[in-house]
Amino acid sequence: MPDTDWPGASAARAPGRGRPGFREEFADFLAFVRRPALGPRLPRAPYGYRRLDGSRPRYASQEWLGGIAGPHLAAWLAVLWGINLLVLGPVAASVATASGAERRLDTLQLSWFHVVLWAPVVEEMLFRFGLRRPATALWLLPVLLAALLLRPTPAMAASVAFACAIIAAVLAWRRYRWPWRWLRRYRDAFPAIFHLSTLAFAFLHLLNFRLGEAGWLLLPLLVLPQWATGLALGWMRVRFGIGTSMAMHAAFNAGPMALLWALQKYAPGWLDG
Repeated sequence: MPDTDWPGASAARAPGRGRPGFREEFADFLAFVRRPALGPRLPRAPYGYRRLDGSRPRYASQEWLGGIAGPHLAAWLAVLWGINLLVLGPVAASVATASGAERRLDTLQLSWFHVVLWAPVVEEMLFRFGLRRPATALWLLPVLLAALLLRPTPAMAASVAFACAIIAAVLAWRRYRWPWRWLRRYRDAFPAIFHLSTLAFAFLHLLNFRLGEAGWLLLPLLVLPQWATGLALGWMRVRFGIGTSMAMHAAFNAGPMALLWALQKYAPGWLDG
């Protein structure tokens, strides 16, 4: 598929620009959500890349985050935090209050390791790695499902990573891949697969609640923030790579954790109220 199929492609080819600006990215995201496709990744700056004028990319994260620059990551965080804080979060909170749903976990008791490392890596691998690597993802699925149910500890994380690495190494050694006819069918079904994986990611977070007597029609409203965030993370995984979606997921989770930590340390009265 030619690179001209995504918005802003011509701008990304301009001299001195290795990739599109944030507006082009956002336009591509909206188009992708309307019609998900396994099209090309957005242009990235590979390791050691130099622009036409001989300069290197200003932000090193353009190299190790699949091409997404630090300021772009911050812009996406601002957009997602704003949408969740000002729109979707209040809706979910109102539904939880009206239905009697209560959170199972005390957010203040969650560890940074759980929220910023374990959850982003496991959830991204489980729900989004397979968007571009469906054959490999199916072999990793049992390990990732087990990881989702296990208590997160550094030792458990090392065990899960080792198991996944062994499986991936064997598949690479065997040069395992789906036949072309299966890949073609997967490509045709990709829009439905993308949205179903996003919904599954969102509904997983219903486990964070003790549900009251809410009707089934209200339950999706409890996880609207996770659904919207999942759309952006899925787009990032397809367009930039799994490392970018993991980094974004971790940064997104770190914001509320940092805020709660600051309130707990410097303004505990706000939390008590």
